[in-house]
Amino acid sequence: MTNDISPISSPTIDNKEQDDTWSSQKYVKNASFVPVLGAPVVKLLDPQAHERILDLGAGDGVLTIELEKKCKSVVAIDSSSDMIRAAAIIGCQDARVVDGHDLVDNALANGDFDAVFSNAALHWMKKDPVRVIQGVNKSLKTGGRFVAEMGGHMNVAEVRGGLHAALKKRGINNPEQYDPWFFPGVNTYKRMLEESGFRVDYIELIPRLTPLSTDVAGWIDTFGFMFMKPFENNEEEKKAIAQEVQNNLTFSQDEGVWHIMYVRLRFKATKIN
Repeated sequence: MTNDISPISSPTIDNKEQDDTWSSQKYVKNASFVPVLGAPVVKLLDPQAHERILDLGAGDGVLTIELEKKCKSVVAIDSSSDMIRAAAIIGCQDARVVDGHDLVDNALANGDFDAVFSNAALHWMKKDPVRVIQGVNKSLKTGGRFVAEMGGHMNVAEVRGGLHAALKKRGINNPEQYDPWFFPGVNTYKRMLEESGFRVDYIELIPRLTPLSTDVAGWIDTFGFMFMKPFENNEEEKKAIAQEVQNNLTFSQDEGVWHIMYVRLRFKATKIN
């Protein structure tokens, strides 16, 4: 097994074929605030010039490019081929399509990385969060660090609750099956990390009122698309649901700018075994 990871010039697909529901164009249009607000977690990571870093859930690679300026090399991975293509286009040196759930069995999980970084991505890995953490552990050197920020308990609660209510109103009694998010509290995620071989050095829930570059309906179109799966062939109904949720959040608008209350779970953990 090699101890070096050579950069590649175009994105590669390391996981099995899967539907890609993400749009990098919508992400740039409606979610440009995500990488901008990632500066505190980059500071917490404190990347060093000699380090190899894995960017888990790298999205369109905007923060990956910033990391590349500070360390020896970065491998950017994301489950979305559209996002990874966008990351390669902006110049990410090594961008790969890998689902975080599959990292534990991937060649990248070889104990070669000094750090694993993740911003605004882990809460999308709902199917098996512990398996994701185990993949991170296998990717790191002993003493390596896992630094991340994700949605935490009560994140976007008003929009999430509105989407659940809108689906129930339309006869879907179990909207949880279409809810793509995992927003844990401090105790839950700390326990997951510790049971997966990490020492938790810092973990905190951080409320953050977030101004949007779009309206709530646009935010739902970008991030809440999984709730629309029962209506995937009915564009009018999807628009009606998004508008209904927005109409019930009139107090979330101030001087023409819509806001959503984000709650971030930010942490730093060290691999001990």
